[in-house]
Amino acid sequence: MDRFLRAFLTELQQARGASAATVRGYAQDLGQWMAFLRQRAAVRSWAEVKAAHVRRFLAHLHTEGYARTSIARKLSALRSFYRYLLKHGGASSQPVSSDPTTGVTAPRQRRRLPRFLYQSDVEKLLSAPDPGEPLGLRDRALLEVLYATGLRVSELVSLTASQVRGASEVRVLGKGSKERIAMLGRPAQQAIGRYLEEGRPHLAARAAASQPAASSHDRLFVNARGGPLTDRSARRVVHRHLLRACAQHGIGPHALRHTFATHLLEAGADLRAVQELLGHASLATTQVYTHLTRGRLREVYDQAHPRAR
Repeated sequence: MDRFLRAFLTELQQARGASAATVRGYAQDLGQWMAFLRQRAAVRSWAEVKAAHVRRFLAHLHTEGYARTSIARKLSALRSFYRYLLKHGGASSQPVSSDPTTGVTAPRQRRRLPRFLYQSDVEKLLSAPDPGEPLGLRDRALLEVLYATGLRVSELVSLTASQVRGASEVRVLGKGSKERIAMLGRPAQQAIGRYLEEGRPHLAARAAASQPAASSHDRLFVNARGGPLTDRSARRVVHRHLLRACAQHGIGPHALRHTFATHLLEAGADLRAVQELLGHASLATTQVYTHLTRGRLREVYDQAHPRAR
């Protein structure tokens, strides 16, 4: 069982271009599934798994207090894995002959609207970092880029200094190795320029003094020691400034992605254009933001409908 699981995770990363975080998530979900089969169902091969085992697993997750979204994600991981098992291997080595997830439905999801910031809160957030410190210049540039582009954090930390220096747009490699163009507005360009001139050299010098090899990278955003900024560290930066500037609990970098999309739609941007800027594969994913634009709908109605007033 372990052999096929390892092969599936390798294909996810190498052939499908999944991010490291996505591969880790699949590994955890499928590892939990495999442990359940061995400990609670006495199953020793993938061929022995039936739909009843899948339903028992989902029921077990529910009794353990997992959220509906988490249960649905784990079922989605199982579906992807069994599609892989059915597709790969010859007649003698193919581990399964049917998909036990067929007919198993995920828990009905409660529709939740994405959390976003109002323009006044965005202004407070962008003004929160101290421009007199190298890390403050980094944080201001980081926040400006997130709000200007709607990038995911994994995409943000992969940006290079040479890629964005003096640029008004950048090519981003998103989920599934899908490439798209992200736009940098003037405030973001100015924040990046000042950070590259006054902030990053000071931080990079710390790495050169302590670990010369660590200073040779070209990543745009660096940590206090001059090394590349990680996803987790970038999230901590955003959390800290959100809490300090806006007293916002429980939201992080993805809220700026939601804010980016919401503000574009509120200003009348085309939904298809927002889809492209976000890198969504499906327009349905982008349509969730239309629920957040009631103010814009009211404005259009008042201006256009003969009986609005």
